[in-house]
Amino acid sequence: MKIDYIGKAKLWLSISLALVLIGLGAMGFGLASGKGALNLGIDFTGGSILDLRFENPADVGAIRNVLTGQGLSEAVIQRDQADPRTVLIRSRALTKEARDAVLAGLEKQLGKVTVLRAEDVHGVIARNLILQAVLAVAIALIGILLYLAFRFEYRFGVAAVLALFHDAIVVLGAFALFRIEVGSAFVAAVLTIVGYSVMDTVVVFDRIRENLKLKQRGQTYGEIANLSIGQVVGRSIKTSLTVFFAVLAVLIFGGKTTRDFALALAIGVLSGTYSSIFIASPIWVWWREREERARRQALEATRGKLRVSPRPAGEARPRVSPAPEEGREEPPLPAPAPTGASRVTPAGRPAKTGPGGRKGKGKSRKRRKV
Repeated sequence: MKIDYIGKAKLWLSISLALVLIGLGAMGFGLASGKGALNLGIDFTGGSILDLRFENPADVGAIRNVLTGQGLSEAVIQRDQADPRTVLIRSRALTKEARDAVLAGLEKQLGKVTVLRAEDVHGVIARNLILQAVLAVAIALIGILLYLAFRFEYRFGVAAVLALFHDAIVVLGAFALFRIEVGSAFVAAVLTIVGYSVMDTVVVFDRIRENLKLKQRGQTYGEIANLSIGQVVGRSIKTSLTVFFAVLAVLIFGGKTTRDFALALAIGVLSGTYSSIFIASPIWVWWREREERARRQALEATRGKLRVSPRPAGEARPRVSPAPEEGREEPPLPAPAPTGASRVTPAGRPAKTGPGGRKGKGKSRKRRKV
């Protein structure tokens, strides 16, 4: 089934624009209401860290129940894989009284607890982490742009980076709309999405580049892009669905610590596949066709100037004889005057002339008889 992907580019771009505006609107509403554009976790806002060791291997579910009872349902719990008795708890900033209440509840449910470390993460460190996260994403995008510009052409690189911006904004907008907590795992998810999406985009662009070498006379860039997308769209959808189902399993059956990460990946995989086909390729086609139109207009303007170039000063205008009227014969041109040694008499006979042009008397005369 042939689909005009490029011909319906306005539809695809309208859908993407609607998603982006919804996400930006959700961020703006959060800022206006004082909640912040995103629901930042303790990794970015600061908080308390408790590094604890239990007598027996820790039960994460039981720890979660105790923290929820203390109003800390958003706390992050990480159990050490090397030592199952050691648990790291990260939560919002706790006072000394709130911290003592948490430790008392844990001892009541799980037995004796040893505090290995208890400290607060201040906002300055959190802001540095935000700057590092933004810098990491920016470096990834610049690296991708330079690679695609070198590997293909700069138009491919710019189109791919714009599609990646689209994916990042869609994921951010979804988290802002539903007020899902954004932590350090979210940054890792965004970088993963950037890598996966650009891989899918490179597959489409590589096919376009190969078909450009076989471009026929009169074939447009839109037709080449449609042909290329049709050749790889099946592969892209199958690959994306495979990854999506794996991430969906983690999202449904995974724990709370991996749930937000899996949700960001699931949204990013769908958005990345969409942008690789319906965003990056139309942007490239629009750019190439715009340059082609500009080149043709410049060429036509140059030809027009050559046709109406002004005549140099002092040059005589060529005399053009009027065209004969229809049905009327032109009179024959007169014969040129004789320049040789003979001329034509009125009777049409040539007459001999002497050196001075006078009529000669002849050399033979009758001799007088003596």
